[in-house]
Amino acid sequence: MITAWFRKILAAYTLRTNRLRWLYRNVCHPDGEAWAELLRRHGGLHAMGTHCFIQQNVTITDPLYTRLGNNVRLTGCTIFGHDGSVAMLKQGWNIAVDSVGKVDIRDNVFVGHQAIVMPGVTIGPNAIVAAGAVVTRDVAPGCVVAGVPARPIGSVDAYIEKLEQEMKQLPWRDHPHMQPGYVGPADADLDRVRIADFFGNPQRPARAAQTA
Repeated sequence: MITAWFRKILAAYTLRTNRLRWLYRNVCHPDGEAWAELLRRHGGLHAMGTHCFIQQNVTITDPLYTRLGNNVRLTGCTIFGHDGSVAMLKQGWNIAVDSVGKVDIRDNVFVGHQAIVMPGVTIGPNAIVAAGAVVTRDVAPGCVVAGVPARPIGSVDAYIEKLEQEMKQLPWRDHPHMQPGYVGPADADLDRVRIADFFGNPQRPARAAQTA
């Protein structure tokens, strides 16, 4: 049996040396915060701020061209720094061309699952990219974007106000994990309360789709 001691030693070793990364992934199952810290040290990014969260299924094709600010959360998205068709064009047309660009994700930005961010884009600060969006142009500060191509659908301030109003109606609003300082996953008790409400309360209206 793999002990907690071994996991701790392995995590510290990989974080320090970037070796045995495959074993670290499969044995320690690092969360997004731990994986972000590994990428900060060994991922080759141009820069990364503090309090970032990057899931293991995030793809960053050109880390050197990618800068992340503080409190950036990336969930299963893809960030491109180059146009992959260029190599084909150079060979097929015998031309000298290039198409690359930086991706600059500023402070307090969330990028949802299966979103795609194209080269040459700046996002935020204080912005949200909805799941499945394809970002081909800059995302203004304080903006929520969605769709293909991504377009503004609202402001982060309005989204916060909406969530705060909904929060007042949630049966788990006073749970310790719902307090401002907690950002981790739900525990078994919180899941129990949510499930009871989801499937045992026919009077509860359906919530609008989220951005994750």
